[in-house]
Amino acid sequence: MEKANTAALEALLGHHFQRPDLLHRALTHSSRAREQEASAGGKIIDNEQLEFLGDAVLGFVTSEELYRRYPEFEEGHLSKLRAHLVSGRHLVRVARELDLGNYLSLGRGEEKSGGRSKAALLVNALEAVVAAIYLDAGLEKARELILQRVLLPELRQIPGGTTVPITDYKSTLQEVVHSTGHAQPSYVLVKEEGPEHRKTFTVEARLHKGGGEHHPEFVARAAGPTKKRAEQEAARQALEYLGSLPLPASKSKHSEKSQ
Repeated sequence: MEKANTAALEALLGHHFQRPDLLHRALTHSSRAREQEASAGGKIIDNEQLEFLGDAVLGFVTSEELYRRYPEFEEGHLSKLRAHLVSGRHLVRVARELDLGNYLSLGRGEEKSGGRSKAALLVNALEAVVAAIYLDAGLEKARELILQRVLLPELRQIPGGTTVPITDYKSTLQEVVHSTGHAQPSYVLVKEEGPEHRKTFTVEARLHKGGGEHHPEFVARAAGPTKKRAEQEAARQALEYLGSLPLPASKSKHSEKSQ
């Protein structure tokens, strides 16, 4: 990474690193680290541990901000809103606004395969950068970045935090099931019909309780011109089902006590 590039990124982040090695590490993909190890020997540290820490810092700051901002919201609503704010599809937009792809240190294979524009790599790098700032300057500086770059621009688009914009129902469903005690949803192609140029695909999204019982608790069925479209519609139906569930008993009791 060139010095000018580092300075430009630091300007976008609003933070000048006292330990530039942390920023370098946050932008070093495992493919590059393994290449360097093979050629130079010794252990080269990539951004995976920073990504792990950054994910936790991001989740904490987001939870705290939502708790402070929306004291009237139930736990389920807060969980859905947090899931949206820390989702890959949202974070990748932030990473692209910061132009993180241009600063990544990638191995040759990852470079050739378009790694600088891959959503997963960009999201991981963003989480690693959050951790790097946290380690370099503390929680308040990391909070400042998260609020200004991740949370506030999106929350301004959600009036009162009441309507979470969803464009990828499958990703949202995958995140929401964590807060409802369900296992990850499964998608099953149950029917494929029509001529080759005008096929219709019918897909089921199946929800199981966390224990993974043999019979699904809920099955959503949808048809579409592609499997992807059918899966998205089935996931949308499954989200509606989860949204209609009553609060857990422990939450209900808590609500009664507070009345």
